Amino acid sequence: MSRRFTAAPRRRAGLVFCLLIVCVPMMPSSAQTPPAWLDAYRAPARRLIDAARAEPAAWRRLAELTDTFGPRLSGSAALEGAIAWALERMRADGLDNVRAEPVTVPHWVRGEERLDLLAHGERPLPVLGLGGTVGTPPGGITAEAIVVSSFDDLAARGEDARGRIVVFDVPFTTYGETVQYRSRGPSRAAALGAVATLVRSVGPMGLRTVHTGGFGYDPAVPKIPAAAIAAEDAMTLHRLQDRGIRPRLRLQLGAHVLPDADSANVIGEVRGRERPQEVVVVGCHLDSWDVGTGASDDGAGCVVAWDAARLIRKAGLQPRRTVRVVLFTNEENGLRGGLDYRDRHAGELAEHVLMLEADLGFFPPLTFGFSGSAAAREIVTHIASLLAEVDANRMAPRGEGADIGPSVRAGNIPTMSFNGDEDRYFLIHHTPADTIERIAPEELSRASAAVAVMAYVVADLPDRLQ
Repeated sequence: MSRRFTAAPRRRAGLVFCLLIVCVPMMPSSAQTPPAWLDAYRAPARRLIDAARAEPAAWRRLAELTDTFGPRLSGSAALEGAIAWALERMRADGLDNVRAEPVTVPHWVRGEERLDLLAHGERPLPVLGLGGTVGTPPGGITAEAIVVSSFDDLAARGEDARGRIVVFDVPFTTYGETVQYRSRGPSRAAALGAVATLVRSVGPMGLRTVHTGGFGYDPAVPKIPAAAIAAEDAMTLHRLQDRGIRPRLRLQLGAHVLPDADSANVIGEVRGRERPQEVVVVGCHLDSWDVGTGASDDGAGCVVAWDAARLIRKAGLQPRRTVRVVLFTNEENGLRGGLDYRDRHAGELAEHVLMLEADLGFFPPLTFGFSGSAAAREIVTHIASLLAEVDANRMAPRGEGADIGPSVRAGNIPTMSFNGDEDRYFLIHHTPADTIERIAPEELSRASAAVAVMAYVVADLPDRLQ
């Protein structure tokens, strides 16, 4: 998530890029009078929806992915195994031009981790190092904690941070607003002489769950170890401080960086019958953080994007333009897959009609976000009206994606995002709780139907989106 989209200092190459949807009322697209051209797509939409809901194919594929490979962090054998598996299964599904496009990715390794509160003995606290953090010395770092509630609070107490572990206890509001403390907090604390940083997990309060995620160091200040803790523990430390107690902590992080590793973007297509050079991209990211099994972020997005193409093929439909599924690598801690796609396909971006990214889960209600011209918005809004049955006919003001972002900006391409309920998504986002058990089969079937209909109709329109 990066809903994902404003750019915040990026997890993966220094910047965190996560999709944010503007919080305004969203009207069902069916509220508009349908145009005559839409009638030609009612029967194909019916076929795609019926095929998607006939069996839980998408959920079973997600279960196979997550059960077999588990967490899929860039540089891991699990991610590379998942890439090989996806290539094999795409070919078995009969998709066209299935291929792997090589990408070199960063290889950060978490190592052993431990955090202890040293008060009346030792009390272990759940902890997850932030992606890309440096490790601690072999014996760890033992220091008093200073708990702050904002960057302004930190600045006001700047001298107190020296030699301390700075704890950011900032309640979750929205991802885009709160993630800055994960993204920028470590370097802001380091600039004041802190020896380490702990960040209250960026997400709604769960069951003492800890959320990892990436961040970037400011090259102008020293790199200090950085980790996330559960909301409950950040609040505990804050209460101790408010009582005049200076909490003392011992932090041990075994994180280290290995040489860059080989990986790949996975691509499969339904080739267009009339204008195959014109492309509608449906994308997601196959990598995940190294906790949980990456079911919602973003295994489900990959399965739904892929299943949309499978459904189009299974229904015997061949749109005018090509529908291209891209399973991007390294979204979580580098964005190398999205950047490589932009560079590799630079000469073709003018022929990209639409890029759609699925990376905010599929917990109902389902919403399409769109960024593009008013005329194009009107068209996709009418298309979404075909999806009332699967409760996916809402339109949001903006649609963006971390992986498609580099290409979209380079080619000025209309963009869509496919979004689920943010509260449910961010509750388990980047945590060990991100597993398939949180996702109902029918939720994925509805999402597959919605993406299949949207991708097919946009690819088949007589005139391309402008």
